[in-house]
Formats: sequence, C-alpha cells, structure tokens
Amino acid sequence: MLAALDQLEEDVVAGTFAPAPEDEDVHTALERGLMERAGQDLGGRLRAGRSRNDQIATLIRMYLRDQARHVAGLVLDVVDALVNQASRAGEAIMPGRTHMQHAQPVLVAHHLLAHAWPLMRDVERLEDWDVRAAVSPYGSGALAGNTLGMDPDAVAADLGFDSSAENSIDGTAARDVVAELSFILAMTAVDVSRLSEEIIIWNTKEFGFVTLDDSFSTGSSIMPQKKNPDVAELARGKAGRLIGDLTGLLATLKALPLAYDRDLQEDKEPVFDAVDTLAILLPAVSGMVETMTLHYDRMAELAPQGFSLATDVAEWLVKQGVPFRQAHEISGACVRECEKRGIELWDLSDDDFARIDECLTPAVRQVLSAEGSVAARSGHGGTAPVRVVEQLARAIEHSAELRVFAWEGSLLDGPSGPLGSGQWETAEADEKA
Repeated sequence: MLAALDQLEEDVVAGTFAPAPEDEDVHTALERGLMERAGQDLGGRLRAGRSRNDQIATLIRMYLRDQARHVAGLVLDVVDALVNQASRAGEAIMPGRTHMQHAQPVLVAHHLLAHAWPLMRDVERLEDWDVRAAVSPYGSGALAGNTLGMDPDAVAADLGFDSSAENSIDGTAARDVVAELSFILAMTAVDVSRLSEEIIIWNTKEFGFVTLDDSFSTGSSIMPQKKNPDVAELARGKAGRLIGDLTGLLATLKALPLAYDRDLQEDKEPVFDAVDTLAILLPAVSGMVETMTLHYDRMAELAPQGFSLATDVAEWLVKQGVPFRQAHEISGACVRECEKRGIELWDLSDDDFARIDECLTPAVRQVLSAEGSVAARSGHGGTAPVRVVEQLARAIEHSAELRVFAWEGSLLDGPSGPLGSGQWETAEADEKA
C-alpha cells in the first residue's frame, strides 16, 4: 500500500497520472490510481470508514495550518524591515498627524513601530487561530461517525493535530475555521495597506519624506520623470481583494443547513486566493520597506510646523498650576495670534506672550522645540527617545518569539515537504540551537 502511494505521488508530480473524464472528482481519480498500482483488493480498502466529507474537512485544515505559518513568516519579514528602519532612524523627528493635519512631533522610529505592532498582532491571531484549527475531523465519516473501529484521536495525532472533533456533524460541516483565517488574512492586508498608503503619501513631492528604491518603482509610458510607487499601490489595492474574499465566503456560509452541502466546495477558492495573494505581496512589501531611503532632514523641518507644539504650551501651563481648560484657551490664543501674523509659535516675543496671558513667562520657550516635545513624553508607550529604545528592544524580542510559530510550519512537513532532506537536518539543528 505504501509503495503504491509513493508511486502514485511520483506519477502525479511527473504528470504521468491525471484525472480521466469518467472520474467523478479528484478523490475518485486518486483512488483509481491507487488501485491501478496496488490492485483492486488492496487499493480498494483504503477508503474504508472514510468519506470525502471528513477527508476534505481534514485536508483543508492541514493545508491552511501550514500556509498560516508560511504567511506568518512573511508578515514578520515586513516587521523586521520596519524594525531595521526604526533602528537606523535613531532620534530623528517627524510630524505626527491626526486627520492628516499636523498634531505633535514624534520620533520616526516611534511612527514606524506603530505599523510593526499591528502586524505582530496579526501573527498572534494566526497562532491563536491554529489552536482551533488543530482539531481533526477525520473519523466523522459522512456525518455520523464510523462503525469500523477507527480511532479518531490516533489519526489526529498521526496527522499533527492536537485532538479530534467532539461532534461528527460539526466535524464535516464546520467552516468557521476557514472564515476566521480569511478574516485574519484580510486584516493583515488592511494593516499592510495602511503602511503602504503612508509610503505613497510620503513619496510625493509635497511631503518628500521617502525615496523608493528603483527595484520597487516603475516609470510612466509617456512621462519620463515619473517614478511610481507600484508595490505600495498594489498592496493598497489588494486589501480590497482579500476583503472581497472574506465577504464572499461568509455569504456562502450564511444560513447553510447541516451537515455537508456542495456549497462548501466554494470555501476553497476565496481562502486559497487570500493565501496566494499575501504569499506574493508580502515579500515585495518587506523589500520595499527595507530598501527605501527616509529623508530625516525634511521630516525634522516639518516636525514643529503647523503649530504642533501648541499642546506642549498648554501642558507647560498646567505644570504652572493653570487649569487645563484655561491652558487650552491660552494656547489657542497663541495660535490665533500666529495665524494672524503668519508666524510660528517660537517667533512670538516675550512681550507677545505676556500680552496674550500673564501666565506665559519667558520660561515657556523651553517647550518650543520638537526635541523638547518628544523628550517630555516619557511615559510608557510614549515617543521619548528613552522609551522608544525600550520599545524597539521589545519589538525585536517579540518578533523573534513569534518566529517560533512560523518555523513550525516548515518543520511539520518533514523531508517530503517544503524542505529537502539536507535542509531538514539543518532546520532541526537551527531550531535546537
């Protein structure tokens, strides 16, 4: 039996075996191929106690568990690219924004890491999802179980699952595990799209924050000066595709009666498309992020503009004992005076401050710099350099922890999977180390 299965696999890979018109589906085609190689008596025994219903429910979990680990590794590649850029940025400062308007200065590293954490949460979701996916439907039969003494728990263990399904009907009919993964993949694409949108904006002449490597840009068919951020734009666009995959899958599952229905055949295409899309997209995004050049001087130039230090003035007043509501109004009066005269906050003279409010002494100037602003925000999670250094270390550590889950995907398959025999031995040694 094992020799016949091995031969059938070789023939499928070589293209010498293929489904015939009379085969009902891939399952019956493979059964025919096995019987041709092992004989009717032996080959015909393989399907005893099994149904296509529990077989495909098991196989899709096996495939998606492996693919989830592969995607996790690719997501962490994007995280590592962000971490590397954050490390290189040091204490460089940029304008932080809300509503796309200047808000408060932040460290460039702090902003980059703000994209890394959501992506790491996406990997955490994949790891959490795997707990529910690690339940084997094998042994459920068509829907009611089997009478041939099959041990579902033993089969589950052999196939790398943690347990077998508690309910045979649920085992064959459940596709929430597919929909949940589809959501996680769509959420990952959405998180990548937010990063990509900012890179697109930063790449404009008006911002001038970043220059993309030529490898991740294209020109125009008519305008010779153009250098378009194609990878970022495609990442932004493909998020909609994965949202569509999820929506279509949920619509298929809506109001579907138990147990198996042919409708469930339609669960494969959307989730496979989501996996395949990210498998192509994420390496391009990580490469784009790793190789882009950030223009710290331009960022620093804009960081204090747009009255982004107004909050610092208000908080300085609070430290002098002024109620925040009053401090907010005083700081707002400073902004209005600057707008009227077309100047920035630091251009106001000591006399100007005094005329606006007597609480604004010359000491207020100590908060009228972007460097002072970021340094003052030293609470946990803040943008102060001392906090960002700690945050960067935690991000590096957590990314490495999540890599363990990603590594498991390659190791589950063993010598016949993605890794060859020599690579398998190396991977085992690396994991032990």
